[in-house]
Amino acid sequence: MPAALKDFRTHPLVVELLTKCTFAQNNKAIHCAVSGGADSVALLVLAAAHCADVTAWHVDHGLRNGSSAESQIVHDIAIALGAKFESRTVVVEAGSNLEARAREARFAVLPTDVTTGHTADDQAETVLVNLLRGAGMRGLSGMQGGPSHPILQLRRSDTVALCEVLGISVFHDPSNDDERFQRNRIRHEVLPLLQSISQRDVVSVIARQAELVRDDDALLDELASAIDPTDAKAIAAAPQALAAAHFVCGLLTRTHQTWPQSNACCVLPEVKRLGAISVVAVRSNAASNASKLLLFSKHHPFSMVYRLAVMLNIAHMRQSRS
Repeated sequence: MPAALKDFRTHPLVVELLTKCTFAQNNKAIHCAVSGGADSVALLVLAAAHCADVTAWHVDHGLRNGSSAESQIVHDIAIALGAKFESRTVVVEAGSNLEARAREARFAVLPTDVTTGHTADDQAETVLVNLLRGAGMRGLSGMQGGPSHPILQLRRSDTVALCEVLGISVFHDPSNDDERFQRNRIRHEVLPLLQSISQRDVVSVIARQAELVRDDDALLDELASAIDPTDAKAIAAAPQALAAAHFVCGLLTRTHQTWPQSNACCVLPEVKRLGAISVVAVRSNAASNASKLLLFSKHHPFSMVYRLAVMLNIAHMRQSRS
C-alpha cells in the first residue's frame, strides 16, 4: 500500500473533505458499503479518518468473470486503513431490471445501518431518474443526506482526487459504461447536455433543488399528520395533495411498514397517487363500501400495491369504528 496512507488522517485533503461529510458525531462504529470504486473507497478513507471502528463490506454479485478478485482489492485497502473487512456473495440472475435486482440483493446482506458512497453527482442522477418515472415530490427530493449518505455533499471529482493523492488504485466497474442502463445514459449524455445548455454546474443546481423539494415534502407530511384518518369530512375538505400525503403517512404508520431503501423513492409516490384516488372516493362516498373502493381502484392502471394499500386502509377504518 502507498506510503501516503501512513498518515492519511492528517492529510490536508482528508481534513478538508471531512468538513463536508455528515458522519454521526457519536459514531462508535461505521459500516461502509465498498465496491472498490473511487466513491466507495473515498467513503472508507473518510470514515476511517472519522472513526476508529470501521468495517468495509464488499458484496460480490457474480455478474462478471473474475469479480471475486475485486473483494481482495477492497480487503487490502481496508486493512491498510486500519479497518475491518467483511465479504458477502449473492446470486443475481441475468435478465431485465438487473440494476434494481442487484441493489435489492446487495442491501439484503448488508447491515441495516450501512453507509454508502453516493455523491452529489449520484444525487443529480437519482433526481433525473425519478423525474422520468413520474415519482412525485418524494422522488424529486432524491436521497436523504445524513449518516447513511455521509459524502452526499462531495463531488465525484473529490473522491477521484482523494484516491489519487493517497495513491490508492481503485476499480472501475465496466457496467458503469453500459448504455443499456438508464442511469448511465443520464450520467454520460443527459447531464453533460444540460450543463452545456445551461452553462452552469447543473449537478449543484439539481442537488440544491432536491433539498428545497424535500423541505416542501416534509412540510406537507407534517400538515397531513394533523388530519384525523377516521374523519371523512376532514379528508374530503382538505386539499387533494394534503389528503393524499396524509394517506401515505397514515398507511405507513398503521402497517408499521418500512419500505426497502432501494425502492422507497419508487413505491411511495405510487402509494401517494393511490391516496389521491382514495380522497376522490371519499368525496364520492365510495369509501363506505370496500367493494366499491376496490372496483374504483381496478379502473386505474395501478399495481397490486395500490389495491393492497386500499384494503389495509379500509380494514383500519373498520377497526377504528368498531
